[in-house]
Amino acid sequence: MITPDLEMIDRGDGVRLAARFRPGIGPALVFLPGYASDMTGDKATQLDVWASAQGRAMLRLDYSGCGESEGAFLDGTLTRWCDDARILIDHFCPGPLVLVGSSMGGWIALMLAEALRDRVSALVGIAAAPDFTDWGFDEAERRALVDATLERHSPYMPDPMAFTRGFWESGQAKLMLDRTIGYDGPVRLLHGQRDESVPFTVSVRAAAALRSADVQVTLVKDGDHRLSRPQDIALLVRTVAALGDPA
Repeated sequence: MITPDLEMIDRGDGVRLAARFRPGIGPALVFLPGYASDMTGDKATQLDVWASAQGRAMLRLDYSGCGESEGAFLDGTLTRWCDDARILIDHFCPGPLVLVGSSMGGWIALMLAEALRDRVSALVGIAAAPDFTDWGFDEAERRALVDATLERHSPYMPDPMAFTRGFWESGQAKLMLDRTIGYDGPVRLLHGQRDESVPFTVSVRAAAALRSADVQVTLVKDGDHRLSRPQDIALLVRTVAALGDPA
């Protein structure tokens, strides 16, 4: 497989966003990374391997301040990163889409599905984490965010994970689980029952909140938050493939 060239797209304010786009038949797959993650993770790259073999169009991207994109990570907010993804989607993939979102990327995928509506042929969430600013911070952490950047140990990276007041407030303004999520297409939510970062009940709540009747939640009994083992990635590929042949 030949990896697509890295492309840098100016989002309009001088900050260039990094993306790798593989042309092909559609709907185009769009991988949306999680918080402080990027397009080089196992799920994104292995899905791209499958897309290449199938001749499918696929877009991998980095939000501003993440991976190879320009900008400062601490300037990022949920809304800013959703807008970054929208800019790259509109640039590379003007037609139908299948959104694949991991963790926070699952929240962004749901936001984009509401915004793009009929352009989104289907949505796949991997340990999707909508509303994690609401259920993922205790009261002491919320107080700390008022005056300073909060740092939290992550088992998935060597340095502490940083959260800002701006990010938290942006998330609180975009809560979804206690209202109807206005998307009507197929949704597949994959979640490990040993996920210590995002409870699998979040996917169950998201399924209930979605307006679509075509929603399935798949629980992986021994799966963790990353769902990056070979069998987990195989499940992801099967899930995407089962959504139907591209138009």
